[in-house]
Amino acid sequence: MKTETVAARGSGAVRRVLEAEIEAARARGAEHPGVVDVGGGSGGWAVPFAAAGCRVTVVEPSPNALATLKRRADEEGVSDRITVIADDADALGRHIPDGSADLVLAHGLLEIVDDPAAVLAALAAAVAPGGAVSVLVANRHAAVLHRALAGRVAEARQLLTSAAGIAAGDTVLRRFDGDGLKAQLEAAGLEVTLLQGDRVIADLVPGDVRDEDLAEFEQAAAASPALRTIAGRLHAVARRPA
Repeated sequence: MKTETVAARGSGAVRRVLEAEIEAARARGAEHPGVVDVGGGSGGWAVPFAAAGCRVTVVEPSPNALATLKRRADEEGVSDRITVIADDADALGRHIPDGSADLVLAHGLLEIVDDPAAVLAALAAAVAPGGAVSVLVANRHAAVLHRALAGRVAEARQLLTSAAGIAAGDTVLRRFDGDGLKAQLEAAGLEVTLLQGDRVIADLVPGDVRDEDLAEFEQAAAASPALRTIAGRLHAVARRPA
């Protein structure tokens, strides 16, 4: 499965985990695994999943993003495998039957919703026992490090001491660290089975580094607990208990 260039840069470890989840769903008897992509935007994940034979539901309120998704799905010939729900993440429970999805994605979502606990509860309800919820969030510690290295020490201190991990002028409502993300997933009744780093150094290295070298490093570094703490994003996989 191949995702768009921007989404894939530094995301090889995430992509491999999701591919393994789809194969596990097929092993459980799902011929066309059901994927729900909440806040799926223009289809960076949805279109490749549909091309791989999945039935994908995208929950996304932006008309512009959905127009791009439709164009891309048409170009790939997978429009019949993608269902669009033009609504906010908060409305997930009204549209997705409980326990109906083999894989639920919430990538870049929890940073911007008004009530992450409510959204996580809806994600947990949507996934089937044995299925997985994949969450990708901005890492507070990485933001602190990047600001400090750029000489913006006052902003770095704000990020470090703020309860939400944000500074003045931020476009997100919150950032996470590994312990905080794990605690919120568990509070939603999910069992965290994987916590890894994503974009460990991709936002720091110069542009002349070969993509192949960077991808190999990111794949190796994703599982390192020490490097995970400075990764640009944190990736968690959690399951609904059987």
